[in-house]
Amino acid sequence: MLALALTALFVTAPLSSAEVTALLHSIDERQWHGSDYKALAYVQAKERDKTDIVYELLVYRRDADARLMFLFVAPKAERGKGYLRIDKNLWLYDPKLGSWERRTERERLGGTDSRRGDFDASRLAEEYDGAYEGEEKLGAFEVYRLKLSAKADVDVAFPTERLWVDKASRNVLKVQEYALSGKLMRTSYYPRWKHVVGANKRESIWYPEEIRIYDELRAGSSTLILVKSVDLRPLDANLFSKAWLEAQSR
Repeated sequence: MLALALTALFVTAPLSSAEVTALLHSIDERQWHGSDYKALAYVQAKERDKTDIVYELLVYRRDADARLMFLFVAPKAERGKGYLRIDKNLWLYDPKLGSWERRTERERLGGTDSRRGDFDASRLAEEYDGAYEGEEKLGAFEVYRLKLSAKADVDVAFPTERLWVDKASRNVLKVQEYALSGKLMRTSYYPRWKHVVGANKRESIWYPEEIRIYDELRAGSSTLILVKSVDLRPLDANLFSKAWLEAQSR
């Protein structure tokens, strides 16, 4: 009986600062891939009194050196447009103008409510300090609720976040993101996660198959992200370059 009581006490005890940091590292590691990553995603943007727009997007990642590229392949008006991260700088290429423009982490991709971080590898432990806020139920799930504050001199889209993390799987189920003023900007839900193993059977990754993002400032505006496929095979060594992205629209 004493052992059972001690176990119950341990389970319900608040997470220490070290345990919160370890949990953030665990979330990051599950979504990080040591080799290359390519995904096909559909992004549906909804706005009140406007026709829905569906984008088809290719996502290329090389997590080992934080390389990242997005290439729009549909609709036709957006085909060839892309984003490229070089040395922590995010650049937008517009094939109609043939020009590159530097963008911030707050950039809304393609005018949707999605941001770079919705498709990139998770770097929560690197970018934020976490604090335990409690345990609660989120639907049928037992979750930890954490508050994250951006570390000094780190460029992130939102300086404060709240995370609801499934205690059993360590998958993130809900995120709320706040401006510096404390105003709630976005709420995102992650109802489906998938585990993929590479061809060599030694590397694997967890990724959200579905993300539902709600704009808290514009009523009726939301974005649905569906990741349709993930490929962990090696990518062309020269892919992460302005020249490669420009060539896709020729």
